[in-house]
Amino acid sequence: MDPRPLFEFEAVRVDGRTAAAPRLDAVSLTVPAHGITVVVGPSGAGKSTLLRVCNRLDVPDAGTVRLDGQDTATLDVLALRRRVGMVFQQPTPFPGTVRDNLQVAQPGLPDAEAAEILARCLLDPAFLDRPATELSGGEQQRVCLARTLATKPDVLLMDEPTSALDQPATLGLERLARRLADDDIPILWVSHDLAQMARIADHVIVLIGGRVAHVGEPATLTSTAPPAVRDFLGGAATAEERGEP
Repeated sequence: MDPRPLFEFEAVRVDGRTAAAPRLDAVSLTVPAHGITVVVGPSGAGKSTLLRVCNRLDVPDAGTVRLDGQDTATLDVLALRRRVGMVFQQPTPFPGTVRDNLQVAQPGLPDAEAAEILARCLLDPAFLDRPATELSGGEQQRVCLARTLATKPDVLLMDEPTSALDQPATLGLERLARRLADDDIPILWVSHDLAQMARIADHVIVLIGGRVAHVGEPATLTSTAPPAVRDFLGGAATAEERGEP
């Protein structure tokens, strides 16, 4: 298990529409370089923004984000985004075949290597010739993940990647994420689903109002988390029981 921090946030602020309501406010934390770290919190808490500053899709208005000890502001942004791959909430396959999609990420990718990447994502090599936009939602999300893996990233950012998927596809993507994490690709995963957090998280970050409310292993949520976090968890659990998003 790698003891190094993967990402380090130091007093990171990302402004919102008004100065009184930043999307991230004085965020200081570390993300470990192993396992699956799940980011949870109420809607509008800054979860997706936290992911987006990791590969400079959003740029902090103050503070520093480091990747393996390097200030991300000093890194070439395209090189950074190849190291820090991202899978979005909605699958985003490009027009063309699955092969075409993988070769966007790595031009000239040989079919043998492409088939190996698909296998890691639990897709048959026959998918290479299939039109990517005609696949099911779960298949499209796995193709997008395969496209990201084709860049050989150091870490994966996953922004609610199962929110548009049915339960079998959701569980399949969770199992796939666990296999990747066990193969030493750390994952930073945003989720609104507490049951999902319980299934996949090795570490948890709770954001409330753009601030860090708690960081720790999942067990600490019921032992040492502050009252605001326990209130959020209780309210979110009640909403899930009612079938609310």
